[in-house]
Amino acid sequence: MKLKKPKFWDYDKPNILSLILIPIALLLQILNFIKNIFVIKRKIEGIKTICVGNIYVGGTGKTSLSLKIKDILDKKNIKACFIKKNYPEQQDEQKILQEKGDLFKDSKRIRSINHALKEGNQFAILDDGLQDLSIKYDMIFICFNNMNWIGNGQTIPAGPLRENLNNLKNYNHVFLIGNLENLEFIKKKIFQINSKISIHVAKYVPINLHDFSKNEKYIVFSGIGNHKTFVSMLKKYEINIIKDIEFPDHFQYSKKIIDKIILMSKNENCKIITTKKDYLRLGQKYNNNIKFIDVT
Repeated sequence: MKLKKPKFWDYDKPNILSLILIPIALLLQILNFIKNIFVIKRKIEGIKTICVGNIYVGGTGKTSLSLKIKDILDKKNIKACFIKKNYPEQQDEQKILQEKGDLFKDSKRIRSINHALKEGNQFAILDDGLQDLSIKYDMIFICFNNMNWIGNGQTIPAGPLRENLNNLKNYNHVFLIGNLENLEFIKKKIFQINSKISIHVAKYVPINLHDFSKNEKYIVFSGIGNHKTFVSMLKKYEINIIKDIEFPDHFQYSKKIIDKIILMSKNENCKIITTKKDYLRLGQKYNNNIKFIDVT
């Protein structure tokens, strides 16, 4: 999504604007409930489906977890692929997935799963798709970012949640992803809703840290859903950040914006870091000026 999330979505509590929007959020939940009554869930025989989804909108580590699951299945010699709904603005994520395996994308996920089955895949890993109720998944992992957690706790448009948090009672697995922040607090909240749910913990680890010097100064920018977590990880590994710049998720950078960041780095006598997703959106002409941190 190119739209930047409203700041009030991530306040600790709903503010006045959020409270005004709650009736609209409730109406949307009712309409979705009615619509879903008529949806027939389909299970595709012959292939196992793993949905890596989220309740908080964007920036919860779904793609990173999808890659990790694929790696585990590869080591077990199980043929697996990725499935994504074909959103043109998400080509950065598509490229990252395609580096690690076959990616099937379509406007309908069910068609992609059928295509994957015909190609002999045993497992289909869906990066996103929790709210696609047309598919009966074999396994569902719900991802949360430890720093954002649930924001103000309200559903869209009053807050950042795609569905009511109480729906956790219908699921079996949750992943808490980040830099190990707020774990006990979040676990307590989740267990209050579903005492039997399995909670898994994952942390981001840079895999090319040797390309960067702790003696250098850096400007950091990103257009991802979890910019603060990215910056927090870099600081944890003692990267000297003098300025960080946040753009909306899947942001399409103009030459003017990138040139401005490069000029800023020259004026400050520092180097520039971004994420791999952002780097893939920049083009090769900036390879000498901007480096990315690769993360698992």
